[in-house]
Amino acid sequence: LASASDDNTVKLWNPATDECIRTLKGHEESVRSVVYSADGQRLSSGSFDRTVRLWNSATGDCIQTFEGHKSSVWSVAYSLDGKQIASGSSDETVRIWDLVTGDCIRILEGHKNSTWSVVYSPDGQQIASGSSDTTVRLWSTTTGECIRTIKGYENSLRVLVYAPRGNQLASGSYNITMKLWNPATGDCIQTP
Repeated sequence: LASASDDNTVKLWNPATDECIRTLKGHEESVRSVVYSADGQRLSSGSFDRTVRLWNSATGDCIQTFEGHKSSVWSVAYSLDGKQIASGSSDETVRIWDLVTGDCIRILEGHKNSTWSVVYSPDGQQIASGSSDTTVRLWSTTTGECIRTIKGYENSLRVLVYAPRGNQLASGSYNITMKLWNPATGDCIQTP
């Protein structure tokens, strides 16, 4: 289990004992997001210091630091194959980072306010991003084009998650409203 912290660290926990087993240091400001790679060997974190860091989960060593965002990084997500990281920022962009070269290979622009949440679709073909501009945008991972803009909120979108088959996208907003969407059509399926 990993947690992001306002003390500029990422902490790794043993859930059986509630013991902190490792503290990852390197960010210069609050850490807002942390995610494990699918194989559990790496972690990625995003921070108010405008960086994304890649960590070795076994040793706690920082493997790489990705710089380029112009403001706080709120969300990070791994691609299905573990070769890329997407990051969402207050600079209104989503950046896609190549973990082999360390390069920013794509900047997705279109949101009109902070990007709070990013997530890859289960098939790896799309990235969904949620923003303070009250929209969800679906992006092609191949071309970087915005495929669809989903509207239907009055407040910031803070969290997104795809269903395992990718046929539904759940979103949660700042005012604690959740909705289920069909990403293929952009239609709202349900508001629980």
